[in-house]
Amino acid sequence: MQELIVRAEKIGAILKQRHETIAIAESSTGGLISAALLSIGGASAYFLGGGVVYTLNARRGLLEIGDLPAGMRASTEPYARLLATTVKTRLGASWGLGETGATGPTGNRYGDAAGHCCFAVAGAVERSATLETGSADRQPNMHAFAAAALDLLARCLAG
Repeated sequence: MQELIVRAEKIGAILKQRHETIAIAESSTGGLISAALLSIGGASAYFLGGGVVYTLNARRGLLEIGDLPAGMRASTEPYARLLATTVKTRLGASWGLGETGATGPTGNRYGDAAGHCCFAVAGAVERSATLETGSADRQPNMHAFAAAALDLLARCLAG
């Protein structure tokens, strides 16, 4: 967790300095992204909230996203962008971050192998990325996914 907190400290400092805010919709990281950002004193200045959108019920209940657009499925960059944009808009944040993937020990029902993760940032800069760890080890994957998502956010904040 410490490696995530180091990343979150830098992100939090930038957000505070700019008076910007963040909202998170994460899935396979299980709340690690939010936990890292919230572990910093003064996080209430930039962290508006978020949720672990791990199931269809959570997606519908927390983000009010019903049926997905034709051809879209979870564990893809377009879906991560939808999560990021939706949570940003719903919470009125400057930035949104969405994450979706398959942590392991098995892949997901869509055919993605364990170690597959997609994440996206929506804000003044919008980017998405995919990470394939090649590992079926659940907890290390969760940490790798959270670190990669925070790294993408940091790059977006840098422009």
